[in-house]
Amino acid sequence: MSPEEESEYQTPPTCDLLCLLLKNRRPTGAVNEVWPNLYIGDAATAQHKTRLVDLGITHVVNAADGPQHIDTGPCFYKDTNIQYHGVEATDCKDFDLSPFFTETADFIHGALSQRGKVLVHCARGISRSATLALAYLLIRERLSLVEAVEAVRRHRNILPNVGFLNQLRHLDSSLALQRKTTKCQAIEK
Repeated sequence: MSPEEESEYQTPPTCDLLCLLLKNRRPTGAVNEVWPNLYIGDAATAQHKTRLVDLGITHVVNAADGPQHIDTGPCFYKDTNIQYHGVEATDCKDFDLSPFFTETADFIHGALSQRGKVLVHCARGISRSATLALAYLLIRERLSLVEAVEAVRRHRNILPNVGFLNQLRHLDSSLALQRKTTKCQAIEK
């Protein structure tokens, strides 16, 4: 986004984001590379260690961690070199996933900085995992929410629930304001 576009950018309303997410949907597989070395997938992919090794996955983010969900954990991957990060989240509009945005973005960034490959997954690879991957793109890659959605949608159908979309909208607005404030402070100096 150019500096002019950045200063004009407004986080779109939820209904516009939903239209963007539902536009031109086509079948996608169990796992897709949505950004260089960043994959979104489902539980079956995360539990298929041979497939992960074949893909070169070095790090796994489980957005549905825990005994009531997809209970893999670091012990599940102990016979591989895969590093694990778990987020115990439920896919409901009232669950606050935003406290996990920064720590998960940092985990993904650290992995990618070491030339790793990261799988972010939940049950179906549509809502929780997509939300965390989008948050990474906003926080670390400095994309707008629209840019992040468009980038991921080129490779995978995703559909974060309305609560998660609103949390991403809040993150997008906060980051845009933060960048604008930083830019203004730099100009004043």
